[in-house]
Amino acid sequence: MQFILSKTRRALEFGIAFVQARLCFWLCSRAVHSSQQVLLRSHQRFGVLKEEAMSEPNGDKVVSVHDLDVAEEVSIAGAESPLKDLDAPEETKEKRKKAPREKKKEIVHGGGAAGAKKKEVKKESGLGLTFKKEENFGDWYSDLVVRGEMIEYYDVSGCYILRPWSYAIWESIKDFFDKEIKKMGIENTYFPLFVSEKALTKEKNHVEGFAPEVAWVTKSGDSQLEEPIAIRPTSETVMYPIFAKWIRGHRDLPLRINQWCNVVRWEFKHPTPFIRSREFLWQEGHTAFATKEEADKEVHAILELYRRVYEELLAVPVIKGVKSEIEKFAGGLYTTTVEAFIPTTGRGVQAATSHCLGQNFAKMFEIMFEDDKGERKMVWQNSWGLTTRSIGVMVMVHGDDKGLVLPPRVAPIQVVVIPVPFKGIDPSDECLKVVHQLQQADIRVKEDLRDNYSPGWKYSHWELKGVPLRIEIGPRDIEKKQVRVVRRDLEDKAEGRSQDIPVADLVERIGKILDEMQKHLLEKAREERSSCIATAYNWDDFMAALNNKKMVLAPWCDEVEVEENVKAWTKSEGDGGAAKTLCMPFEHDTLPVVQEFLPEGTKCFASGKPAKRWALWGRSY
Repeated sequence: MQFILSKTRRALEFGIAFVQARLCFWLCSRAVHSSQQVLLRSHQRFGVLKEEAMSEPNGDKVVSVHDLDVAEEVSIAGAESPLKDLDAPEETKEKRKKAPREKKKEIVHGGGAAGAKKKEVKKESGLGLTFKKEENFGDWYSDLVVRGEMIEYYDVSGCYILRPWSYAIWESIKDFFDKEIKKMGIENTYFPLFVSEKALTKEKNHVEGFAPEVAWVTKSGDSQLEEPIAIRPTSETVMYPIFAKWIRGHRDLPLRINQWCNVVRWEFKHPTPFIRSREFLWQEGHTAFATKEEADKEVHAILELYRRVYEELLAVPVIKGVKSEIEKFAGGLYTTTVEAFIPTTGRGVQAATSHCLGQNFAKMFEIMFEDDKGERKMVWQNSWGLTTRSIGVMVMVHGDDKGLVLPPRVAPIQVVVIPVPFKGIDPSDECLKVVHQLQQADIRVKEDLRDNYSPGWKYSHWELKGVPLRIEIGPRDIEKKQVRVVRRDLEDKAEGRSQDIPVADLVERIGKILDEMQKHLLEKAREERSSCIATAYNWDDFMAALNNKKMVLAPWCDEVEVEENVKAWTKSEGDGGAAKTLCMPFEHDTLPVVQEFLPEGTKCFASGKPAKRWALWGRSY
C-alpha cells in the first residue's frame, strides 16, 4: 500500500510540473507576439527601419527611422516608441497589414563578388532650381541661396542666417584681406556695437546720410532709457572720440586700425540676401595721418586690395573710380569705389569703397596733433569697408540654372570624390585613397560615401552647391588606374568638361585645372561685362543703351543739378527705375575710351554744357 501511494504521488508531481511548463510556454509565446505587434506598428507609422543602428556617445542605441514619403530621418531613443495608438482596440490591430521583413543586403567594399546585391537607396527628392536665371532672376536668386545652403531665412525681416557654406567663403575673403592689410602695418581692434546719440549727431552731414537707417535702443526691460542708444550703422562716431585721446603728437601718427564686425542699417526697401540686409558682416578700416598725401596714397592702396578680392578671389571683374558729389560718403572729402555689374539684370553694384574723409571729422571731434615744429594741426583721415555683399555679387555673376558656381580659391570644398558602384562592387576604399592624396597637396577635398543616395543624386547635389570639381571612381577606373574628373564651370557638352586622369598624375593635374577654372571664370565674366558697356554722347543713345540693360559711359558736366535731373528723367522715361552715376572711372586699361582730358568742345550728354569728365551711369542695387 505504501508503495502504491508513493507511486501515485510521483505521478501527480509530474503532472503538475508538466502543466506548469505548458503554462510558461504559452505565456512566453504571448509576450513574443505582443512585442512583434509593437514593432510592426512602429514600422507602419514611421516607415522602414534602417539596417544599421547608430550609437550615441554614451553607448545607448538609437534606431534611425526613414520616412519614405518625405525623405527625412527621425531618431527614436531606447526600446519604447512614442506612438499614440499602442492601446488601439485588438480588432483594429488585427486588420493592419504586416510589413514584409526584408533581408539585409550587402555591398562588397573595395571589390568583391560580382553577384552581391546593392543596398536600397533613399527615395530621391528633386534638387533642381524652380526658376531660370534669364527668365526670373529675382526668384532664381532667392531660390538658389536657400537650396545652395548659403542662407536660411530668419523671423526678423531683412536678417538672414549665414550657413557654414557661405560663412566659409567669407572666411576666405577675410583671411586674404587681413593678411594683406597687416603687411601694410594696419592692426585689428574691436569697438562697441553701441553709440551715444550725442556722438552720432555730432557730424551733421554724416548723421543725415544715415538717419533713415539707424536702429535705436530705447528700453531696458520695461524701463525707458534716459537717452536712446544707436546701434552702429558704421563706426566713425564710435571711434573718433577715442582717436582724440590717443593722438597727441606727430609720433602718434599714423594711426591705422581695422575691425571685423557686424553693423545694422535698417533698410526698408527690398531686402535681398547678401546684397541689402538690415544686419551684415564687414571689415571697416579707420586711419589718421599727418598729411593729405599719406591719406591719398592709402585710399588707392586699399582700393587696389578690393579689386584683388573681387578679381583674384571671386573672379568678378570690377571698375575702379571715384564717386560723384551726390554719391560720395556722407561727411567725407571724396569716395573711391570698385563697381561690379550683373549682366542678367543690367544693374551695377557698389562692391566696396575707400573714402578720404579729409579733416571734417577731425574738426568735429577735435583730433589734433603737435607736429615736429610744435604747431597744432588736424589729422587727415580715411575709412574703408568691404562687406558680405561680395558673396551675393559672386553668386549673381557666376550662378546658373543648375546652382552655384564657386571660384576654386573661395570654394569651401574644391573637389568632391564620388564612388560609382557597379554590380555590387563599391570603390569607396579607392575614393578614400584619392582624398588622402589630394589632402596631402593642400587641396580642399571631401568624399561622399553615403550609401542611401545614388551617384546621380550626388552629382546634382554638389553641382547645386557649386563645388568646382567632381571626381568619379568606378570599378573600370580602378582597373585602368584612373579617375573621371568633371568641371563645374563648363556646360554639359562643352569640350574639356570631363576627362580621365591617371591616378599617378592626379595631384598635378587637379592643381592646374583649378587654376584654369579660376582664370576662365574671370575671363568669361569680364567678356560679358564688357559687352554691357555702351558709349553715348546724347540723350537718345543714352536711354536706348540704358533700357537695353547696359552701363553707359557718357561725357558729363559734373554738376549736382544735372545728375538729379538724370535720375528723375530716367525714372519717368524708363521702366527699370532711376539711373545714377556709378563712378567716374580712372581705369584706362579697362575702359580705353576714358582719357584724362576730354577733347575740347565735348558736350555733356544730358545738359549740353561743356563736359568736364567721363561718367559711368547705370541702374543699380
